[in-house]
Amino acid sequence: MRPTEDINIKKLTTIIAPEALKQVFPAPKGAFDLVAASRKRLIDLIHNRDAGMVAIVGPCSIHDPDAAMEYARNLSALSKRVKDHILVVMRTYFEKPRTVVGWKGLISDPDLDGTHLISKGLGIARRVMCDITGMGLPIATETLSPINPQYLADLITWGGIGARTSQSQTHREMVSGLSFPVGIKNPTTGELNVAVDAMRSANHAHSFLGISHDGKAAIIDTTGNPNTHLVLRGSDEGTNFDSKTVRAASKMMADNNLPDGIVIDCSHGNSNKRYELQGAALEDILNQISEGEKAICGFMLESFLKAGNQKLPDDLTQLEYGVSITDQCIDWETTEELLMKTHETLSRMGGRKI
Repeated sequence: MRPTEDINIKKLTTIIAPEALKQVFPAPKGAFDLVAASRKRLIDLIHNRDAGMVAIVGPCSIHDPDAAMEYARNLSALSKRVKDHILVVMRTYFEKPRTVVGWKGLISDPDLDGTHLISKGLGIARRVMCDITGMGLPIATETLSPINPQYLADLITWGGIGARTSQSQTHREMVSGLSFPVGIKNPTTGELNVAVDAMRSANHAHSFLGISHDGKAAIIDTTGNPNTHLVLRGSDEGTNFDSKTVRAASKMMADNNLPDGIVIDCSHGNSNKRYELQGAALEDILNQISEGEKAICGFMLESFLKAGNQKLPDDLTQLEYGVSITDQCIDWETTEELLMKTHETLSRMGGRKI
């Protein structure tokens, strides 16, 4: 008999169940209180009930847990200095969407060598998330795989849907069941209506296939996520953080009965993929807020210990410590300067107008 299935499958490997991984890497003491409180403040921000801002800051992707922990220690200390006006949430991105091929992130390939030890990657990711929340620092991540949230979602304060996946029905369904606020980016072509449609879809109930906490295939019925919000990330054609676009986006949110709190990504298209321009984007955002713009509730910065990025070398001993292997990042010193400047601006104003 000729086979008609698994023709292009090289190997099937069973994987640890979500509830079992959580026993191996349990949440640290106080983590759930931190996550719940951070989510509540973030929800108030995106619904414009809080006069502060959210700053989603950190590496484009985490490839070196040791460097990520050094960065987290720095950011945790800084977050305490600005907490009265800024909710600082660290980017802990373990999944990377690729246009064609390339390194897909720490979960997919934790050893950076194409061996794709995904069980190991999930364990490392959860351990890093436990350690960072244990410092009192809330975390953010891009939700790319519809299965991974079962392993990690209990520790996440903010989730992101990227420009490449905002049109995906699978991701819209997944977001409808997530327990945390999710920012949805406009696509690389720049159309805001795609992200708005994604938000409208994710706000509704869905039924889809996924996995249960004990690792079995399951039908997942959701109630809808009322805390989705728009992330302006620029486009292939240029930036979209200008006041005209912000006002148009805010009106679009209001017309669709969606939260009008907008987060602006200072990287990607809004910096023309040049890390040194992230500060200019943030300065424009602060100017808009100073002039009375109410819709902007936060911003994103791609930031690491050192500036720029590097290619993933064949010889991993040649990797430079603290430098991104995906998008360009600003360095720690610049990050600290920008967050302190934002805090000082908000302090002078008494917070955003709401």
